[in-house]
Amino acid sequence: MNRGRDVIRWVGAAVILSAAAVAVVGWDQKESQQDYTIRTTSRLVLLDVSVKDSDGGFVSGLTKDNFKVFENGKPQEITQFANADIPVTVGLVVDESGSMRPKKAHVVTAALEFIQASNPQDEIFVINFNERARRGLPDIVPFTDDLNMLRAALWNGVPEGRTALYDAIEMALHQLDMGRRDKKTLVLISDGGDNISQSKLPDVMHDVLTSAATIYTIGIFDEDDMDKNPGVLERLARVSGGSAYLPKTLEEVGPICRQIAKDIRTRYTIGYIPTVDNGKPERHVKVSASAPNRAKLIVRTRTSYIFATDSERASK
Repeated sequence: MNRGRDVIRWVGAAVILSAAAVAVVGWDQKESQQDYTIRTTSRLVLLDVSVKDSDGGFVSGLTKDNFKVFENGKPQEITQFANADIPVTVGLVVDESGSMRPKKAHVVTAALEFIQASNPQDEIFVINFNERARRGLPDIVPFTDDLNMLRAALWNGVPEGRTALYDAIEMALHQLDMGRRDKKTLVLISDGGDNISQSKLPDVMHDVLTSAATIYTIGIFDEDDMDKNPGVLERLARVSGGSAYLPKTLEEVGPICRQIAKDIRTRYTIGYIPTVDNGKPERHVKVSASAPNRAKLIVRTRTSYIFATDSERASK
């Protein structure tokens, strides 16, 4: 990976599913296949789409014609499509509550495996949380691809206290908005449910629906943990189009992180312009895929998003 380049960008053009003002995804053949530009002229919903076969293998090489998109049950015209290994903005959100003390070394090692398996052009940040959420990187470095700096961020702090999970997610979503990559991802690792946040779950879910984030969650729960809440981790992953993992042993976390990195790098990008109407702001999305000589394809993407009004977009 091309380490050592700290990306310092406090104001980024975030592509938000409900608020993005984008129309043309232009691919410059003279540049790397990983680079692309979005020009802001109209609304566009961008979906981050994973396709697997019945055996769980990643399916590559599909074209726009292999997909169908529905919003609130109505078919949508796919106006943008990409199947390249596109760099993303990634947030690693890591639990450092007291119960994580014996697990921290495994978690840090697994997170570093994720970073090393990711696209070298990804911009990454770390959010550590226990009774409060805080940024792991130095204040002047919102994002970086420097492995040593990210390692230090992951080791930053001592596991202690309670679990402000919802506050950490809110902080991470805000940080994602400042990223310069148009695809956004969070990887959340926690061993318990929230027990001290000021943020509330309904507000967190609303903000997930208004973001472009795909969220992967890893729950490493103790059997006797009274605060564990795997349902929340599964819900965050499901509505955002990611995956939830509940490993039985710490040794599984490393392979899971490598699997997540591969999933991110093999996902398709599908865009369409939604209809503006006076219906409910929450829109429900379904994507299907099929191809000749292939068995049933399993598609995973976000299931809902919130359609913002023009005034809400301006406020955002």
